[in-house]
Amino acid sequence: MTITAQRMTAEIDGDFVVFLIGMRINKPWKVHKWLPVFRAMRPMIKELEQDPDSGFLGHIFGFSTIVQYWRSFEHLERYARARDKKHWPAWVEFNKQMRDSRGDVGIWHETYRVAAGQYETIYSGMPAWGLSSFGRVSPIGGRRENARGRVGAAGVLAPQLARSQTGTLDEHPELGPGDLGVAHAVAQATVGASDDVLATNHVGVAD
Repeated sequence: MTITAQRMTAEIDGDFVVFLIGMRINKPWKVHKWLPVFRAMRPMIKELEQDPDSGFLGHIFGFSTIVQYWRSFEHLERYARARDKKHWPAWVEFNKQMRDSRGDVGIWHETYRVAAGQYETIYSGMPAWGLSSFGRVSPIGGRRENARGRVGAAGVLAPQLARSQTGTLDEHPELGPGDLGVAHAVAQATVGASDDVLATNHVGVAD
């Protein structure tokens, strides 16, 4: 892995989904129960990486937890329910094996819909990781120097500026001189848009 010895940030266009999935070994001595669950993870990831139309963007693989990035919830749900893909038979088999012993191995997931621009990232002394492994990567500086500035400053300010059509650097210290003009331009384009600039949902997949 190539290490980038400076602070970087990453972003992608449009909305996306972050999916966390993991297992918990409640009874370590029952290897025959938790090992198949662990072994099922990598083949699924490999299958997704080989399918450019899956909507799967990337992942971070840990022993008990995997972070996945998807283009949309619809892509994620389609894969989860596809009878001809690896997830569905593994899920059916897991439920069959755990029918009378669900306390042996825990499994969990969380799904987050992320609105365009409503997130921030930082990678310091890191290889390509998470969003930076498939998104646009750039050095941190200017309005992106702090977390508030990186959380889609122009997108957050646009509804406020659209109402007043005014704005100064004193009112918005997180912006640089060039950024305020961008915010005004975005404001012009979003007049009449909803004030709800951050929408998140926690939804489940294949109960």
